[in-house]
Amino acid sequence: MVLTAWLACNIFLAFAYYPQWFGGSSVVIGLLGLVVGIGGSVLFFRFLNMCVEGLPSRFSEGVIPYAFLLPGFSLIALLLLYPTVQTVVYSFANADSTAWAGLTNYTAVLGSGEFWSALLNNLLWIVVVPIATVALGLGVAVLADKLSPTGEKITKSLIFLPMAISFVGAATIWGLVYAYNAPGSGQTGLLNAIVVALGGDPQPWYQLDTARLNSLLLMVILIWLQTGFAMVLLSSAIKAVPEDTIEAGRMDGASEARIFWQIIFPQVRATLLAVFITVLILVLKVFDVIYVTTNGLYSTDVIANLFFRKLFTDQQAGQASAVVVVLLILVLPILVYQVRSFRAQEAGR
Repeated sequence: MVLTAWLACNIFLAFAYYPQWFGGSSVVIGLLGLVVGIGGSVLFFRFLNMCVEGLPSRFSEGVIPYAFLLPGFSLIALLLLYPTVQTVVYSFANADSTAWAGLTNYTAVLGSGEFWSALLNNLLWIVVVPIATVALGLGVAVLADKLSPTGEKITKSLIFLPMAISFVGAATIWGLVYAYNAPGSGQTGLLNAIVVALGGDPQPWYQLDTARLNSLLLMVILIWLQTGFAMVLLSSAIKAVPEDTIEAGRMDGASEARIFWQIIFPQVRATLLAVFITVLILVLKVFDVIYVTTNGLYSTDVIANLFFRKLFTDQQAGQASAVVVVLLILVLPILVYQVRSFRAQEAGR
């Protein structure tokens, strides 16, 4: 078991440090990675099972659940808990993490105007994106449910299609929509082409920070990406509503709107909450869209982009860690609320 783990780890290290051993081919390395990863896991757990079964029967029955959970928990500790603790520690260190700096990093971050601007933008994203995503997803789920089976499949497929696009790809696509050329020249951006066709002047959309309009336009990208996710989950929840409760409402003369708000909506509320919190956590970590489009310029910065700039541009590892810790503190109450909500739902079933 130990030998299998050691061998698999060293093979993966060889992929990273000595790709020439494998012809420098990413395809070959990828295929070998699948073979080593899956095969190594099978062998590891087979040997682990042999070790546990070799113990006395009573002891073996008590140990076997923990033995199979231990590797997974060890990976979680290595990949999630250890970096989290390390980041908190580094937030109290200097720029290159070689000496303690006390609360200097937090003082610098919290006293920075760019941090509060980024935090304000994050709050704006939190308010707009989850609500808009859930509302649009719910609307599409309800309306598509009233189409023919073929129409429902086509509609949902088109709405869900953006989920297959990466955030970077989506930001690039929408960059073509928001593209700006000087007045008098041809407009390659779809939005400016429409504005000019209607007799208006082209606008540099990414630079319009009045009322945070540019940030709102960037939010459209994430809403476009996540509406399909919300639609799929909410559509499943709506289809799970017992048909007899809906028919009872119709027999009592209730309108479709009243049936939705008083019969369907209360029964899908738990799914709505789960989708809302999932999108909210995603919004707190939003980075790709901002980095590809404006890189935080024109008052569009967010906390994740600020962290990236502090670490890789300003070479301030301590301040970057402090920014991440602040983000972690903001996310924790939401995670705690989500876990409690799920536990309450499970207890009510």
